[in-house]
Amino acid sequence: MGRVAGKVAIVTGGGSGIGRACAETLAREGAKVVVTDIATDDGQATVDAIRSNGGTADFLTQDVASEPRWEEVIAETRATYGGLHVLVNNAGIGIGGPVWEFSLEDWKKQTAVNLDGVFLGTKHAIPAMRDSGGGSIIIMSSLAGMQGSPGLAGYCATKGGVRLFAKACAVECARAGFKVRVNSVHPGIIETPIWTKLGGNAFGSNRPNAIDPTVLAQASAPLGHSGKPQDIANGVLFLASDESDYMTGGELVIDGGIFAG
Repeated sequence: MGRVAGKVAIVTGGGSGIGRACAETLAREGAKVVVTDIATDDGQATVDAIRSNGGTADFLTQDVASEPRWEEVIAETRATYGGLHVLVNNAGIGIGGPVWEFSLEDWKKQTAVNLDGVFLGTKHAIPAMRDSGGGSIIIMSSLAGMQGSPGLAGYCATKGGVRLFAKACAVECARAGFKVRVNSVHPGIIETPIWTKLGGNAFGSNRPNAIDPTVLAQASAPLGHSGKPQDIANGVLFLASDESDYMTGGELVIDGGIFAG
């Protein structure tokens, strides 16, 4: 307990899946957590769960692709809690489909959330963290940001983009002397709602509308099973804490051994 005591954290996409696990874990370990999500009921449910367990949390509705809203979220967080030390850039969407069937509309929609949202959050969090004495920005990439996946070219493009974005930001912040660390996390096959949404047309219009992550992981992960959101939250907690004080520009791969071969 208390691994992030005294820290103020923002978790985007905190209403479900990995985001909710991250928010609850950070709160359990002593952080004051601002949960944001475009789904108001889901985000508030996370906050209610945190508070019922004795934690401190607030909810703000947020479209991460909106720069004015990012400015408001950062300002409200600082006004309420006096600073900002941790940002978990977790909000994301997955739209599958072969490149030759993929629409420009879906490409832009996915990029707006997965890439633009991460850029905007990082851009506005850095000055706030600098003024708070330093901090940790954690960018949720994916195993799909490290290797190609058929039917997920657009998703891979966004997740690969934020992977290198994290490295560039890490070097910039370090050389500027801001004491702001930036790292990326790369989940493998985790049991979250995104698989149902990704499955739709990921492998062509005649395939099923969902992917069962447990079955997929049994076939592809050396450990033989899928991961849980808590597996990712444990890694995020490490990156948010002072235990990772010498880690920046790094990649935390949590995938059951898939990337290792």
